[in-house]
Amino acid sequence: MFDLHAIELEDCPVCRGTGLMQEENGWCVYVECLDCGSHTAELRYNNEEERETAARQAASTWNMGKVVHTGASD
Repeated sequence: MFDLHAIELEDCPVCRGTGLMQEENGWCVYVECLDCGSHTAELRYNNEEERETAARQAASTWNMGKVVHTGASD
């Protein structure tokens, strides 16, 4: 099984915090900042091959700085 957390992520493009690859109940992946909550879009998958592709795409999107930021933070 592909290790989502082995993908290298840049610091958050909004606050320079730590990004973490997240997975929702076996149907989607996205990257989220642990500090400000910025995140990529959720990328759906249906099998292990699509899961790896979705994870790599989420990381690429994050590393390019394409994130959603609501302005709310802790």
